[in-house]
Amino acid sequence: MDKQQKSQWTVIKELAQFFKPHRKQVIQLTLLMIFVGMMDAISPYFSKYAIDTYIETGSLDHYGIFAGVYLAQVIFLSISVYGLIYLADSIGTKVSYDVRKRGFENLQELSFSYYDKTPVGWIMARMTSDIGKITEGISWALVDMVWGITMIIGILGIMLMTNWRLTMIMIVLMPILMLVSYFFQNRILKQQRKVRKMNSRITGAFSEGIMGARTTKSLVREEKNIEEFEDLTGNMRGAAVRSATFSAAYIPIVFLINVVGQAVILIRGGTGVLNGSISYGTLVAFISYAVLMFEPIHHFAVVMAQFQATRASAERVMSLLEEKPDVRDLEAVVAEYGTALAPKRENWPTVSGAISFDDVSFAYNPKEPVLDHFTLDVEQGETIALVGETGSGKSTIVNLACRFYEPTEGEIRMDGVNIQERSQLWLHDSLGYVLQQPMLFSGSIRDNIHYGREDAREEEIVEAAKQVHAHDFIQRLPDGYNTEVGEGGAKLSTGQKQLISFARAILKNPKIFILDEATSSIDL
Repeated sequence: MDKQQKSQWTVIKELAQFFKPHRKQVIQLTLLMIFVGMMDAISPYFSKYAIDTYIETGSLDHYGIFAGVYLAQVIFLSISVYGLIYLADSIGTKVSYDVRKRGFENLQELSFSYYDKTPVGWIMARMTSDIGKITEGISWALVDMVWGITMIIGILGIMLMTNWRLTMIMIVLMPILMLVSYFFQNRILKQQRKVRKMNSRITGAFSEGIMGARTTKSLVREEKNIEEFEDLTGNMRGAAVRSATFSAAYIPIVFLINVVGQAVILIRGGTGVLNGSISYGTLVAFISYAVLMFEPIHHFAVVMAQFQATRASAERVMSLLEEKPDVRDLEAVVAEYGTALAPKRENWPTVSGAISFDDVSFAYNPKEPVLDHFTLDVEQGETIALVGETGSGKSTIVNLACRFYEPTEGEIRMDGVNIQERSQLWLHDSLGYVLQQPMLFSGSIRDNIHYGREDAREEEIVEAAKQVHAHDFIQRLPDGYNTEVGEGGAKLSTGQKQLISFARAILKNPKIFILDEATSSIDL
């Protein structure tokens, strides 16, 4: 279900679009990080100046000015660090909100076929853990990268001006670090992709285990479910351990190269101090710079290791955001009637309710046709029943009439007009659809009936319940219409849920009423 794996720069480019609305804060954060990086780079030079000016000479002339400048630098640095932490967290939170909003909006517009082939766990993993990993990784990666690059440039500039021979020792080590990083990045990324994929399957297993708890107990499958779940978690654990192993090896290798660089500088610099070609303050500064310069490089190592996990999550989230619905309105239709999220209701024509199937064929799987040149005319106000054995296509006809799917051949008309020439929302707004397995939302009975029409008054809600004979049983409940239905209506019987679903559809006052075995659990 995931799209083809993308290059690192492609992923970064796609994610950058979510930072554009917050460019002002991003610029502020970048400037702060540059300032902090430069201040960090300058800090060891204060030590060099103090040693060569005051300790070596034994003089304290102008020491007060030096102390004041140093104190001011520390204060400004502390304020800047506070600012960048605040901005990084703020940007991460806002981007996380934007990505989740965009993902949820796209889920609202996707066709039924997407949900037929996509597990709930896959979607939930994208919308929760994957998005969280992306925003956390990107916002703080930005901090570490800009701060680190600024700091390295500043350090190298100061070191070159102070002693270019000792500086070359540090420069020689850079290509080695780059090769080590490249080697480990690819291997960490491969394992992180496996981890994220298994995480989706585990989330799906959780969802199925909870929703199917009654079936599990009635079939005595507890032990088998645990075995299957342990198999999934075991595979994820293996990939996660391999990823952690590469990450654990990566950072010590960078640290080892750091130690080698410090040792060489200490040997060469110490010799220079003994023969008088280098001041003691310069040697102390260079050792500090060797430690300090490898700090951002060490951060790069950590960031690159974490970014591989972020990249794996980003690939999967972008595959959700880029998913397109199979059933789409034409551009001319969108221009005139709007979309599901931005409808132009004032342009919608009035619906009478006549439906015609003209030589319609359809197949979920091209090799297994469900309808073959089907024709049906339903006049306004007419009531019909579709009767047939399981799998004969009754629900398919309903789904096509609701335009949840498009016919592979033929034409479906509403009031004599091809439904593809009208917006999907226009059609759906005219439907009252009651399922055999009704869906209730968390909240009260009143909330669920009210869901049918948001501007309905209290007396209209009660009247709708009375019309389907739900009012009496609702009144017998402890809290009446304020009774909480529970998640998915779990606190009510199937028959009670069907009645509430019926009342919700009645309240909508649709032009077309569709019942898909909607009274199967109701005593009439």
